[in-house]
Amino acid sequence: MIKKILREEYSLSDRVIDLDNKVFDKIQGPLKKIEETYRYNQLKVLSAFRDCRIREPHFAATTGYGYDDMGREAIDELYANVFSCEDALVRHSIVSGTHALTLCLFGVLRPGDRLVSVTGNPYDTLKGVISAKNKGSLADFGVSYSQIELKDNLPDLEGIKALPSDTKAVLIQRSKGYDWRNTLSVSQIGEIISAVKSINPEIVCIVDNCYGEFTETLEPTQVGADLMAGSLIKNPGGGIARCGAYIAGKSKYVELAAYKLNCVGQGKDVGPSLGFNREILQGFFMAPHTTAQAVKTALFCSGLFSELGFEVCPLPEDDRGDIIQAIKFGNPDLLIAFCQGIQKGAPIDSFATPMPWEMPGYDCEVIMAAGAFTQGATTELSADAPLREPYVAYMQGSLDFECGRIGVLVALQNMIDSGLI
Repeated sequence: MIKKILREEYSLSDRVIDLDNKVFDKIQGPLKKIEETYRYNQLKVLSAFRDCRIREPHFAATTGYGYDDMGREAIDELYANVFSCEDALVRHSIVSGTHALTLCLFGVLRPGDRLVSVTGNPYDTLKGVISAKNKGSLADFGVSYSQIELKDNLPDLEGIKALPSDTKAVLIQRSKGYDWRNTLSVSQIGEIISAVKSINPEIVCIVDNCYGEFTETLEPTQVGADLMAGSLIKNPGGGIARCGAYIAGKSKYVELAAYKLNCVGQGKDVGPSLGFNREILQGFFMAPHTTAQAVKTALFCSGLFSELGFEVCPLPEDDRGDIIQAIKFGNPDLLIAFCQGIQKGAPIDSFATPMPWEMPGYDCEVIMAAGAFTQGATTELSADAPLREPYVAYMQGSLDFECGRIGVLVALQNMIDSGLI
């Protein structure tokens, strides 16, 4: 019965169907581990909802200045509870993870300070926030920047212990971004923070936590991060939040970020919720489950393409710290066919054909496949890639494992039908 629908509705060949069954059998062990992480995180989130006494009045909308928005305040408390930190700032008006990190950086840093990225290059869209080329960048405000490269794709702890003396803050990127490396584990992030604090406990440690929430049982704030940030159209929005981002960490730094978002002296006390509270709360409740679906899909993709002889990162047996799966195609045609196949397997705009284009914030053409209910929501099945050697696709998301699994199979079938493999 399953084979029939795979053949008739998705045009999958027997070769692809046989590979599907073979790979699914091989990944049973890692799938079980993902389920165990999911269960722990779901219980943790449920406990926080109970502790924070979340109730229906928290769904109510406010307008204008948003004074006394009890739902907004409850959401901040809830995030701080789950992430085991002092405070949080969760707002639908923070546009993206990059926006949230920008608020952190501009909140903490002052002219004459130095920011150091201790995990090599930051994500492409954050480079413009730092760069001297852009009006209004950190450099334009007199903030110096340097970076410490990874050593054999691992944190260079000795190099970190030799940070410049004028360092005010360090940036730690958890996810691989567009690099070919395993995502940092929370344990590794803790080692970086310990190394930084050993030379100067006043240095502010800021973690780009995008794509990483709920993939492990700990978060960076539980291993010493002063601030971390992420997007609600990734893991913590659970596929329900239509927009927004969060900042979490120590109260004094969260307050500074809130001042940059709104205005000095008002910060977290203003900002109407406009009816977004319910979906932010419901999305956060669903986040451990949705994240687990995405991680399962990434695992399956890794297993399938490694079975075909492609280089993948992470490997099927590796521990995972985010929802991203990288596949090295070494060929632009293979890369484009894969992304176009992911689009074919999506629930929305499955008939569309993504093509490479010059996307704002990137230094080369990028192809993006995303048949999503929310624009740009990488917690939903998507794939994107810069059109540059070695032509690596970065697949992430899926609200449901079975749908994600089909999407990956359709992508493979599209590559076969194109005569590329």
